[in-house]
Amino acid sequence: MSGDLTKEEINRKLLHILAVVLPVGIFYGPVCGVERIWVCMLALGLTCFSIFVESARLRHASFGKWFLRCFGLLLRKEEKRQVTGGTYLMLGAAICSIISLHSEAAAVSAFLGLTFFILGDAAAALIGKAIGRVKICGKTLEGSIGCFLLCVILGVFIFPILPGFLDDWGGELSLVQVLSLSFAVSLLELVPIKILGVEINDNLYVPAVTSAVAFLIR
Repeated sequence: MSGDLTKEEINRKLLHILAVVLPVGIFYGPVCGVERIWVCMLALGLTCFSIFVESARLRHASFGKWFLRCFGLLLRKEEKRQVTGGTYLMLGAAICSIISLHSEAAAVSAFLGLTFFILGDAAAALIGKAIGRVKICGKTLEGSIGCFLLCVILGVFIFPILPGFLDDWGGELSLVQVLSLSFAVSLLELVPIKILGVEINDNLYVPAVTSAVAFLIR
């Protein structure tokens, strides 16, 4: 059903987009004199803080009420009684930051994969809420197409002109590589993964998987 895009969802995704500072830090931190290990430590620290806050609000009613008064408008209905997508995203980004420590190739792959996911996921949610009609696994085909197209635009027009990206990528970012990674992000974002009947939040595993895909197709 289209027309479900609200101000709250827009604000939520704008906040989500701010997380792009993490992949930027992973890739450009060393250029600015910040060793990658410190970016990794920051991501892990923010993740631990986020988990602490989540635990406190879910276990202590008074803190939970205060949290909802301050941030309730940024939460989806189901997130008011469970861990938020933002915390899963922080954990996913932390995993990518750990992967980036392996090598420059791993770092550039984490930068590409995590950025594609953060921006593509935001596009999928906003487009799906605004014009989505065809439902697939609780999400929309239109949103998935929006995710795919945005990732293609980023891969074709933006990433190739970023300072140092093609050098660490190892040459041209080909159209086949862009299309492959864009399709992977869109498919992973669209189709949920369940383990023992429990659906895993896509913010947790998609960043790591897309980074791995980027590394493999280099």
